[in-house]
Amino acid sequence: MPPNILLISTDQQHFDTLGVKNPRIKTPHLDRLAREGVMLDRAYCTNPLCSPSRSSIITGQYPSTHGCWTIGTKLDEDRPTVGAILGDAGYQTTLIGKAHFQPLASRNDQTSLETPSTMRNLDFWKTFHGPYYGFNRVELARNHGDADWTGQHYALWMEAKGLTNWRDYFQDGSPDSARTHTWDLPEEFHYTNFVTERSITAMERAAYDDEPFFVWASYQDPHPPYLVPEPWASMYNPADMEPGILVADELSAMAPWFQMTQEEDPDFSEYAETAFANHGFKSHLIADEALRINIAIYYGMISFIDAGVGRLLDLLDRLGQAENTLVVFTTDHGNFLGQHGLTAKGAFHYEDLIRIPMLARYPGTVPAGIEVHELQSLVDLAPTFLSAAGLPVPLEMQGVDQLAAWRGGGAARDHIFVENRHQPTAVHLRTYVDQRYKITFYRDRPWGDLFDLEADPEERRNVFNDPAYADVKARLFDRFINAELRREVSKYERIAVA
Repeated sequence: MPPNILLISTDQQHFDTLGVKNPRIKTPHLDRLAREGVMLDRAYCTNPLCSPSRSSIITGQYPSTHGCWTIGTKLDEDRPTVGAILGDAGYQTTLIGKAHFQPLASRNDQTSLETPSTMRNLDFWKTFHGPYYGFNRVELARNHGDADWTGQHYALWMEAKGLTNWRDYFQDGSPDSARTHTWDLPEEFHYTNFVTERSITAMERAAYDDEPFFVWASYQDPHPPYLVPEPWASMYNPADMEPGILVADELSAMAPWFQMTQEEDPDFSEYAETAFANHGFKSHLIADEALRINIAIYYGMISFIDAGVGRLLDLLDRLGQAENTLVVFTTDHGNFLGQHGLTAKGAFHYEDLIRIPMLARYPGTVPAGIEVHELQSLVDLAPTFLSAAGLPVPLEMQGVDQLAAWRGGGAARDHIFVENRHQPTAVHLRTYVDQRYKITFYRDRPWGDLFDLEADPEERRNVFNDPAYADVKARLFDRFINAELRREVSKYERIAVA
């Protein structure tokens, strides 16, 4: 039988929040995955926002190609996806949890199933389970924390488990209805358990039918708000947390909006071309005590997910499927926890935001307990999954097959691209990363970022305008342009002289 594929993802997880890398956090089951497989410590997102990054995972294309270029835009339903290809090859394909391929509003040219009014229309979700972007079956939960648009299949699951008054635990739309840090929602009804339990059911169904599966267990946390039930809310002592820091003057050589984040009431109107705000374009000032509490809750959210990962791995053992399943763990993008004076996310392409955790286990193919330092991108997952399944990779996919690199066989790519076009022109940047350097260009702006990740791994010194790095900058610009040309793709091969 072809190998099963289990993709486990979180939302907005910093790359060092794994117990094998960070002794302050407890993730025993992810640590097990690292021991039994490969830890990919130079993995990156394609865009530090949910919709474009997640769309890259399933299409194998960059946001500028697949068209979902920021949150609030839609991925066209007719885009070829890895789920559709695997489904045509006989796989049971299932997505459980967060999709976010569509915006929170609907318009004639961008109709969406993920609008607040639709998400609370439980009669719709009782009858809709797909197909959706190549997945034969979906069971969705779009909310973070106690968001007032909570609904979809998650709400039906809560009701089936006996929590008919589930609305009492979520926002009612009033300004004071949001909760902070410790959630009174009983743990058993939390959406992390929803994702775990329904993913288990999907894998059991495929095993019963004796068919291979592609299951995406798509957890919504640790995305803000920093909110989780007990016992996870008090699992970590805020006093033990170590927030990131801002070093004096480190932002002085950065684009102006970096510096403005350290103002009490910054005016970002110059960078707002539409009525929609840019993520992160606000004051990032926060008291040390509050930041430590946020980090403690953030860690608790991750440990809660880790417990679910343990249940998924245990199920593979019980089903006798562990040896024939490629398991990949990752996230859609990173998160700031005080590093460079920043919180959450925004148009700030530091490693904390664009570098991500990634683990892969594939017994008999991927060696156990190794660490691979070769560059990885989320755009590579789709072609790698198809390669593992013995299927051809479509020409229009821009990612590369990483299986050989996961075996320790050397680099599959020599660079990373990270895109960010949060507004049509005012906030439009692209970053090129190689093994040592990272350079960022801003559309129609004189600014730029250049970091020597070997000499300055914490990215405190932007040397974009440093004469000592002029030759490096010129070489990187040449590589950037060449890489842009290399990633042009087409659906078709040339088959005739004309």
